[in-house]
Amino acid sequence: MERMFLVTFPFFFTYFAQSICLNVSRPNIFMVMSDAFDGRLSFDPGSKVVQLPYINYLRQLGSTFLNAYTNSPICCPSRAAMWSGQFVHLTQSWNNYKCLEANATTWMDLLEENGYLTKMMGKLDFTSGSHSVSNRVEAWTRDVPFLLTQEGRPVSQLVGNMSTIKVMKKDWQNTDQASQWIRHRAAFSNQPFALYLGLNLPHPYKTESLGPTAGGSTFRSSPYWLSKVSHKLVSVPKWLPMAAMHPVDYYSTLTKNCSGDFTEEEIKSIRAFYYAMCAEADAMLGEVISALRESKLLSNTVVIFTADHGELAMEHRQFYKMSMFEGSSHVPLLVMGPGLMSDLQVNQPVSLVDLYPTVLEISEISALSHLSGYSLLPLISKSRGISKKQHPGWVLSEYHGCNVNASTYMLRSGQWKYIVYSDGISLPPQLFDLSLDKDELHNVVHKFPDVQSRLESLLRSIVDYPQVSSTVHLYNKKAFGKWRWGLGKNYSHVIAGLRWHVDWQKDVLAHEKAIETWLNVNP
Repeated sequence: MERMFLVTFPFFFTYFAQSICLNVSRPNIFMVMSDAFDGRLSFDPGSKVVQLPYINYLRQLGSTFLNAYTNSPICCPSRAAMWSGQFVHLTQSWNNYKCLEANATTWMDLLEENGYLTKMMGKLDFTSGSHSVSNRVEAWTRDVPFLLTQEGRPVSQLVGNMSTIKVMKKDWQNTDQASQWIRHRAAFSNQPFALYLGLNLPHPYKTESLGPTAGGSTFRSSPYWLSKVSHKLVSVPKWLPMAAMHPVDYYSTLTKNCSGDFTEEEIKSIRAFYYAMCAEADAMLGEVISALRESKLLSNTVVIFTADHGELAMEHRQFYKMSMFEGSSHVPLLVMGPGLMSDLQVNQPVSLVDLYPTVLEISEISALSHLSGYSLLPLISKSRGISKKQHPGWVLSEYHGCNVNASTYMLRSGQWKYIVYSDGISLPPQLFDLSLDKDELHNVVHKFPDVQSRLESLLRSIVDYPQVSSTVHLYNKKAFGKWRWGLGKNYSHVIAGLRWHVDWQKDVLAHEKAIETWLNVNP
């Protein structure tokens, strides 16, 4: 089994040998989108903490985007942006329950219409109607003046032994099916193919002991994958005191059940297990790359590896995503294929909406006019006859879901990360100089008023964020009200059964009073 996870020099030579006999037809496209993969692990120094041989393989033979971001740091809205090529405020993908309509046109649809053999496997999660009742109600009622512990306390869990390789069995089943599809379907097709594989890893597992409404707060792995982690390099992140946190970060820390005491051993364990989960995801990427190579398809296939969002893994006294801090918003993006540069690192900020026009240009399909993103080919292609539409050099991310009590907007441009909330007035903005403050512990918004003014103007030219925040606020009230009245007399029973802080269950009257006040206040 070990041989499957090692990249050898013959593997590199095989790739280049196949490239000599490159098919002149349109290239195949293979994309892996993992869930909650911290993009900083795809390049140094982050890549040193855990062995990721196949990501390293893509890095050496392809291009690595050093500043790639999600357009919304949560599962469904992020994927909605990737599949639609549009910012989430344009598709009104507000939370894990409210995303794209089932008939939305994805780039995969266009590829199929234009002669590609297409297949989508594994986690998709970009259309409306999914995720738990708790998750959607938490998003709808985030403005209610109650501090709620919505998640289980993050924990690590050891399973199996040194021979336990397939920990996330569902992902391995989908990976095996993708490999078999390549060997038995794509290899014998006269059409170029496009294959998408969505992984659940390294998203934390559901904490079963907390019951059916529990979220994912368990970082689970085996000794085999933990052996891939350089434990001496697993750091304990610096935290601001709770009293010094931004109000929104304070709310997130509390709702994510991270306001209590954690030992250094606990924190390092959670982080080590998370890295081990990343190693397992990397091996799945490797299995499909091996299938492409063995089927003699790799030389004419563009391979893309990315994620819907990252994972804080106890940075900023939080786990999960739902934050604009780097651990949550920074995603991996590596692209390898015929005609593309090797061993290239791209500094320019890019985001997931850029994948839609990129895939269309790779497949020689005319881009749609309404897309928010820009093709990345001008940044990584060996050819100069590419798209004339140059990337503007900034990225936008926004968040409107649970565990955060205000709509949040992040603009990344150059060394700066600018974050604003709600209407831009009721909550203070944040500005981080990532060239000097990689831990994002020093808000310098008052030190650089000219920078803030420039970024604020740029942000408002991209999105009227106060108006978007107002639209989300109104949607939340209407959606919750409709859901509540639909339950009738069962409302109190249902609401008491959600995964909220015990005070809600002890004092239902206080809860209902807060809800009534919130619903009756003008938006």
